[in-house]
Amino acid sequence: MDKLYLKRRYFPYGTYSTLHTQDGEQLCCIVEREWDNNKPSISCVPKGNYKLIPHQSPKFGSCYALEAPTLGVTRYGPSLRTHCLFHKANRANELQGCLAPGTHFGVSYGEWAVMNSTEAFNKMMTFLGGKEWQLEITSA
Repeated sequence: MDKLYLKRRYFPYGTYSTLHTQDGEQLCCIVEREWDNNKPSISCVPKGNYKLIPHQSPKFGSCYALEAPTLGVTRYGPSLRTHCLFHKANRANELQGCLAPGTHFGVSYGEWAVMNSTEAFNKMMTFLGGKEWQLEITSA
C-alpha cells in the first residue's frame, strides 16, 4: 500500500501541515483545529499511523476518511473519534476534527488559513485515485 506523510506544526489557533508523497513531493498544505487532547470535534487527530480510506460523506460527498483504531479514530465507531475526514475548508474554525487541504498558507478573514481549498482538494483526490493509502502524521 502506498504511503503519504503529513508533517505538522502546532499553534494555539490551529495546526498547519504539509502533505508529502513517498518521494518527498509536496501535494498540498493542510489546516486542522489545534491539539486539544484528542477531544472529539474539537481537536486535531493524534500523531501516528492511519489508513486513508475513500469515503462517501452525506455532508461533504466523495472524500477520504482516517482510520486508526489504536488511536481511537474510526469511520463509524465505536471509538473516541469518528468521521475524521479530508474535505474542503480554509480555516481551522470551519473544521470539527477534520483536515482540509489548500494550495498554500495565507490569511482569510484575519485568520491563518490554507488557500484555494477546492483546487487542492480536487488535485489530492485525483492523486489518491480512489484507493486506500497509509498516512503517517508526525511533527515537522
